Amino acid sequence: MKRIIILAALISGMLYTAMAQQFPSFKPLRYEEDYSILKKDSSNNGWYPNAKYNPLSSDGNVYVSLGGELRLQYFYAKNDGWGDEPEDKDGYVLSRYLLHTDIHTGKHFRAFLQIQGSMANGKVSTSPVDENPLDLHQAFIDYRTGVNSETKLIFRLGRQELSYGSQRLIAVRDGPNNRQSFDAAKVSVINTKYKLDLFYSHYVAAKKGIFDDGWNKDVQFWGSYLTLNKIPVLQNIDVYYLGLWRRKASFDDGSGRELRHSAGTRIFGKQHAFKYDIEALYQFGNFGDNNNKISAWTTSANLAYEFTPIKYKPEIGLKTELISGDKNYGDNALQTFNPMFPRGAYFGLAALIGPSNLIDFHPSLSFELTPRLDWNIDYDIFWRYSLNDGIYAPNTSLMYSGKNSSNRNIGRQLSSEFVYMPNPFLYFRAEFTWFKTEAYLKDVTAGRDILFAGVTAQIRF
Repeated sequence: MKRIIILAALISGMLYTAMAQQFPSFKPLRYEEDYSILKKDSSNNGWYPNAKYNPLSSDGNVYVSLGGELRLQYFYAKNDGWGDEPEDKDGYVLSRYLLHTDIHTGKHFRAFLQIQGSMANGKVSTSPVDENPLDLHQAFIDYRTGVNSETKLIFRLGRQELSYGSQRLIAVRDGPNNRQSFDAAKVSVINTKYKLDLFYSHYVAAKKGIFDDGWNKDVQFWGSYLTLNKIPVLQNIDVYYLGLWRRKASFDDGSGRELRHSAGTRIFGKQHAFKYDIEALYQFGNFGDNNNKISAWTTSANLAYEFTPIKYKPEIGLKTELISGDKNYGDNALQTFNPMFPRGAYFGLAALIGPSNLIDFHPSLSFELTPRLDWNIDYDIFWRYSLNDGIYAPNTSLMYSGKNSSNRNIGRQLSSEFVYMPNPFLYFRAEFTWFKTEAYLKDVTAGRDILFAGVTAQIRF
């Protein structure tokens, strides 16, 4: 642990010398960063500019770009699992590093390689999402070509991250310690007014060993995702179809093979100080040996208004979701919504509950205390949508059955965080969550309130 802290301090000190120069901003998907702009600026010299853009040809079109991330987190949880998990009085430390190489060989070809290491120290029980010491996270090749002056095609093959929309369904899962990826073939059509992705993939299941996240035959995922921009009044629209096949899926009503299709749309944008993100989708298919019919759905609204003229620029927000659950046990039908591959911290920071069989009401308030320091507060109220279904974890696995309680009220969650970004390279966060158990959780667990606190330090380069 001490070695990691020393390494982070050294990297931070070296990056300080590069801060006076302008570089493209870091992106959630690191392969979307483009440092070819540095070849036009001869003043960019030194170790960091050379690491981001190292030309290998006289014209500068063949180059290598290096980058990475180091993240350290300390968490303390009281009454983890609402009192069902062993008590840990000391807390635990999570560490993650990501290192990548981006190789461009001219205007058409590109290769991207990224390794990931995730460690959990002091945690009572861990999963591969917490601890995966060293593995190949991404390794793909691109072929790019232009259709016309406004449209280009990208053909991508290999292990890669996928992220779409608000990450309600497909995310990089950055909150947990181990990000997720897919072995995929993808075609992208990109225009100033739209972007269309077509892909077929196998989900990469994380394992606790070294370089053992191999080919996964048990989960197949495919789809198309279209984003339309500059639409009158509505501004931006997503329209998508997603297909999922799992060899074995488990829900409160049973387990078995799952074939699920999802069709949905999302409208999002900003009008002056008002921001909106509204989404609805429907799922159909079959489940289990008896080909039980799937009929599930969800709707969500995420609205926010920023009072820009006021000191600290307060922003009030409201999120609300209806997420279907199974209507009846043993009726040869399944109405439980499957969020597939969502972001880990779906409701707040602590990632206690996943988005299945829920009614969620989620007001929030945020302040910009300084240009580099934000303070966010949110309050969540959870109910079960169906009394004949349980509640699920963020990874869609069943946590507690609905068969042992007739109560709908799950609980309330209050979270607060301070986020400090002194420069583009460094990120710090302090967070606190209190979860108040209500009738359902008191029926199916020890029923204790959860207190969760943590600090995060991250450096990107």
